Amino acid sequence: MDFNKEEYFQRQTILPEIGKEGQNLLQKAKVLVIGCGGLGSPIAIYLATSGVGELHLVDFDTVSVSNLHRQVFFKVEDIQQPKVEVLANEIKKRAPFTKVTFTNDAVCKNSILDLISNCDVVVEGTDNLQIKYLINDACVIAKKPLVYGSLYKFDGYVATFNVLNYEGDYTCNLRDAFPVIATDIPNCEEAGTLNPIVGIIALLQVNEVVKLITKTGKLLTNQLLIYNVLENSQLKMKLKKNTSLIFQDIFKNSNYLDAHCTTQDSALLITASELKNKLNSKNLEIISVYNNENTFLPFNDFQKMPYKTFNVAEFIPNFDKDYVIVCKKGITSYDVTLKLKEKYPSLNIFSLFEGIDTY
Repeated sequence: MDFNKEEYFQRQTILPEIGKEGQNLLQKAKVLVIGCGGLGSPIAIYLATSGVGELHLVDFDTVSVSNLHRQVFFKVEDIQQPKVEVLANEIKKRAPFTKVTFTNDAVCKNSILDLISNCDVVVEGTDNLQIKYLINDACVIAKKPLVYGSLYKFDGYVATFNVLNYEGDYTCNLRDAFPVIATDIPNCEEAGTLNPIVGIIALLQVNEVVKLITKTGKLLTNQLLIYNVLENSQLKMKLKKNTSLIFQDIFKNSNYLDAHCTTQDSALLITASELKNKLNSKNLEIISVYNNENTFLPFNDFQKMPYKTFNVAEFIPNFDKDYVIVCKKGITSYDVTLKLKEKYPSLNIFSLFEGIDTY
C-alpha cells in the first residue's frame, strides 16, 4: 500500500504544539531503548509510530511464556526467539519511516558508553537495579538525557533525568532520587506485577521522550512521578541535586554487580543436559535460590534457599553430595556457587549454566 509521510502522521501534525516542525524533530532524532520487555517493547513501538527517525534496541533476552501476559507485542510463536529481533520486525511492519537496529547482548560497563554515544535520548526499561544505575551514571558522564521507568508490584515510577536546562546545568538524576543502590528490592519476576501498570508506565515514558524531542510541554525533571494502579493515585516527589558526586569516580570504582559481563568459571558450571543425566543420582542435591519460593521448577526434589536471605555462614555442607544451584538465568546461582566454593574448596558444587530458562 502506498502512502506518504504527511498522511501517516496527519493526526499528530495537526496539533499546533507539534506541527511539521515538531514532526521533523522527531524524524531527525536517534533514540536508544535499553531493555525490550514489559516497558521497552511498547516504548519502542510507540516511539517508532510517533515518528522517531532512528531507534536502536538493546536486550540479551529471549521471549518466554511468562512474558506474554504483559509484553503484548510478543506472540506465542515468538517464544525462545530474541526479543530485539522480534521487536525490530514488529516495528518494520508498523513504522515505515523509522530505521530500527538492535544489539542482542547484555548492557555492561564495557559497552554502555559506546552504546549511548550516538543517540540523542536514552530510554531505559530494564528490570535490574544495578543496570539502571549503570545506565544513569553513563548518561551523566556522556551528558545524555535519560527517560527512566521502573515497576514494583502495583506502583510505577517515571522521571526524565539529566536534561540540560536554560542555565547551562543538568537536572537531577537517579542518584538524586535514590542515592544508594538497594540490594533488597526484588524485580518483577520475584515480586510480581500487574498487566496494566506496565503499559501505563511505558506510555508515560514515551510521552516524556516525545515532549523532550519536540520541546513541548513540561517534563518530569527534578521530580519523580509515582503512580499506583490500585488507587489510581499519583504523587510527584521533588528531587534535589547532589553536586558533590564525581561520576567518573563512581563509574570507575563500581562493578554494578554486572554478572552478564563477567566470565564465569566453567569448572563451576553444569549444563542443562549434564544435569538431566545426573537426576537419578542419589548424591545429587539441587538448591533453588529463587527469592519467590513458590516458583515452579521441573524437579521432583530440591531445597529452597532464597538468594535474598542466603548466608554462607549458615550453610552446612555434606561433602558426599554433588550440589547444583539453580536460578532463572544462572546469575544469582553462580554468585552463591562462587561464595560456597570459596568457603569450602573441596565441595562439589555447580551453578546451572544460563539458568532454568535454558533447561
